Amino acid sequence: MMKFFFMMIFMIPFCFKKNMFWLVQMMLFLLMFMFMNLSMTINLYCNLSYMMSCDILSYGLIMLSIWISVLMIMSSENLFKVNYYVNFFLLNVLFLLIMLYLTFSVMNMFLFYLFFEGSLIPTLMLIIGWGYQPERIQAGMYLLFYTLFVSLPLLIGIFYVFNEMNCMMIYFLKFINLNMYMLYFSMILAFLVKMPMYFVHLWLPKAHVEAPVSGSMILAGIMLKLGGYGLLRLLIFLQEINMKLNYIWIIISLIGGFYISLKCFCQVDIKSLIAYSSVAHMSIVISGIMIMNYWGFIGSYILMIGHGLCSSGMFCLANISYERLHSRSLYINKGMMSFMPSMSMWWFLLLSSNMAAPPSLNLMGEISLINSLLSWSWLSMLMLMLISFFSAGYSLYLYSFIQHGVYYCGIYSYYTGVSREYLLLLLHWFPLNIMLLKIDYTMIWL
Repeated sequence: MMKFFFMMIFMIPFCFKKNMFWLVQMMLFLLMFMFMNLSMTINLYCNLSYMMSCDILSYGLIMLSIWISVLMIMSSENLFKVNYYVNFFLLNVLFLLIMLYLTFSVMNMFLFYLFFEGSLIPTLMLIIGWGYQPERIQAGMYLLFYTLFVSLPLLIGIFYVFNEMNCMMIYFLKFINLNMYMLYFSMILAFLVKMPMYFVHLWLPKAHVEAPVSGSMILAGIMLKLGGYGLLRLLIFLQEINMKLNYIWIIISLIGGFYISLKCFCQVDIKSLIAYSSVAHMSIVISGIMIMNYWGFIGSYILMIGHGLCSSGMFCLANISYERLHSRSLYINKGMMSFMPSMSMWWFLLLSSNMAAPPSLNLMGEISLINSLLSWSWLSMLMLMLISFFSAGYSLYLYSFIQHGVYYCGIYSYYTGVSREYLLLLLHWFPLNIMLLKIDYTMIWL
């Protein structure tokens, strides 16, 4: 695992040289394919070192991080064209990738906390440095304070566990069981805010709307998954207390997911709509993790990977329209089928994956999660039906609103998609639908 870390460290000097934009991207592609060929023992920790290791859960999320970092660079060609602090942008992306890589691969709980919070800084820089509107400062503050407010209790909880057990290795903590209310709440809340759970989700739409395309991609693709990863890792030694209190989080998430799905129909900003749909998807993931059965765990893992690719691709599409029309409003982005007929196919493919149509990973994840929620209580069927139905509803609403209708008469010049954009969208859509063929790998990690 260290060899990949050192490769990323040694890529940093390239960020300071001229015209290295595409070279850094190609090297990240190389890193991705080297990591894909890592020899994995399916359901055990492997590639162990003193500090780092990898099991299927880490493997999938690290791969997603590298992949989305590559696509972030590809989608930000506009910065390269106008030469807007490109070198610092590359450095920021690399630093963020290193932080995420370490978060997903370290074994030590304190180091996990350190890198978990460390990934916040480059994200904040992306939003404040390359965002579009002046409100990006406020969005950055929201992101920072929501996350920092709940991260101190997590740190204190980790120190308490160390004081009691004299051990911080996540792997060894699975043999213990801590039945304490205060510890439970202090450990869990940081991840629920990061997911984000309904009631603490307000930072997410703000951050998404103000962030540049690369910021939105990494936020939707990876940052929301950090919360899920943390829950999957730490709930193992809080099992008993979680079984007493899990109904609180499940009820909040299911009812919140339904409310957010309705709220999606009220949005006039494309990015805002996609951001709220992320919250709705993550609410089902939280419910699946909290139930703590096999179907819930694997379903949440698969849906996290699927949603990371799908949501990131939709933000790319929103940015492609934004670069042409300089507006994200649904009322101005109309009649796109007349202007960019081939883009409307990509909108269709990614939005159909978003509503969990086959053969996307989202479908597999949602089936597993529905399975687990019904085994917990048949009453959850009501909310699940509504969330699934409205998820298809707002996806179709977005598609029909953008593609059809009379186009805005103020457009005086226009150009269709370029090959870079089609490649970018293909690289989102292809793994999202092809990975279903090897679903057995992701169904086995427990």
